[in-house]
Amino acid sequence: MQPIIDRWDRTGSFMDIKKRLKALLQEAEIYRSQGLIVEAHGKYKDASSLVTSIANLKNKESLLKAIQDKIEALNSTKKKVEKGPTSPELSKKAQDLIKNLFVFSENKDDDTAALEGAVALAKFGQFDRALKDLEPLLLKEGVKVEAAKNILRCHLTAGSAQEAIDQYRLWHTDERFQSGHIEQIRVYLDDALQKKGVTVSLPKPVSSADTLGIEDNVAPKPDEAEEEFLDITSIGITFDSGPRVGKMVEFDVNFQSGNMLSLIISKQDQGMIEDLKAGLELKDIQFYSPIAIFNGTGVVSSKTKIKSGPKQGDYCLDIRIKST
Repeated sequence: MQPIIDRWDRTGSFMDIKKRLKALLQEAEIYRSQGLIVEAHGKYKDASSLVTSIANLKNKESLLKAIQDKIEALNSTKKKVEKGPTSPELSKKAQDLIKNLFVFSENKDDDTAALEGAVALAKFGQFDRALKDLEPLLLKEGVKVEAAKNILRCHLTAGSAQEAIDQYRLWHTDERFQSGHIEQIRVYLDDALQKKGVTVSLPKPVSSADTLGIEDNVAPKPDEAEEEFLDITSIGITFDSGPRVGKMVEFDVNFQSGNMLSLIISKQDQGMIEDLKAGLELKDIQFYSPIAIFNGTGVVSSKTKIKSGPKQGDYCLDIRIKST
């Protein structure tokens, strides 16, 4: 496709068209790689319309066919997703075993243990069961915000940005959430969507102070908010050994429960984390959150190969934050 595009570099207007088309195709590929089929389909259609609008373009038909092939491949993927479960389910016994093995908190209460168990299921691709177990936690004051964020993480990790957006819009008017809680959830989702290249306007919470002209007593107090761990969307690890010694590598955080971060590492990148073994202290981590970037330390809690589900063959790396 590149040689076809390069033939447009004869005038400034053709250069502009080239840039627009490249941008559309790049955006489509980003969406496709993230499993955002509908969004990728839209970008490819836009690219096709742009090519169609150009008169006397050499090899127009070849270019249109190449784009159409991409669209048909997406349609094929969409049919497969709709036909079968997006996340092959393990037996209930196997799911319960995962919940019991990957609960980290010490002196945990029942709600925290339930949250961590649900997050463990999500990490191993058991999204249906995880969503089912997270839903009741939206009624539990101490964990409702974390439960909500992890519900959104399930949708995003499964490749459904639209489901996450729709879910947030339902919560926006949900009486179970205080306005301060909704704002925390909105900030998290907005940042997560931006990292995926998705731009959308999420409705902001309306506090009682705005609507009634009185002090908003339902929003969390500043000191209460400070006690919570910030949402970490990605981390940068500087390696002490191996082929990347002295270099920082950034990893996305797929799930979070308090100070425990879970990263899903592709099997293609297995060599990158070979030296990151359970118990290893990481002395120089850069943490990225929607509102700040800061340094701290952590320890590798576990590294597990995923043996079933959509992430089969990949690795789940759990890192516990020690200090920031």
